[in-house]
Amino acid sequence: MRPKRQRLIMVIAMMAALGAAVAFMLVAFEENLVFFHSPSDVVEKGIEKGKRFRLGGMVEEDTVEKNGIVVTFKVTDFNQSVPVRYEGLLPDLFREGQGVVAEGRIGDGGIFVADTVLAKHDENYMAPEVAEALAKQGIDPAHGQKTLKQ
Repeated sequence: MRPKRQRLIMVIAMMAALGAAVAFMLVAFEENLVFFHSPSDVVEKGIEKGKRFRLGGMVEEDTVEKNGIVVTFKVTDFNQSVPVRYEGLLPDLFREGQGVVAEGRIGDGGIFVADTVLAKHDENYMAPEVAEALAKQGIDPAHGQKTLKQ
């Protein structure tokens, strides 16, 4: 073989290896991608059971029940509510009427089984996705109250 042909074969082999590496990275990225949904999205779109996503909204008043380390509560965007089950220690700032983002999957009976729960860390912060979803519903994210539309 001539050197020119050897170089061509080498370049083709390197391009194929690079293409395979990029394909593997994209597959791994897609598997780890977690989408954000509001309770209305979950109820209206009927998200498939077992698909991992983030659920964000406000912790509904009078829904938090603790049984040892198992906690159940409802997350609402003031239009729809989704029941959540979490096993573990909740953040110190977790409470009813506050913003929350839970990460997990829909389990049996339509209950969202969370493996991570994040509460807002001060009175001014709320996850941008939660604030945006609440604002679309006409709700003041800072206070959890419906705003007057003019």
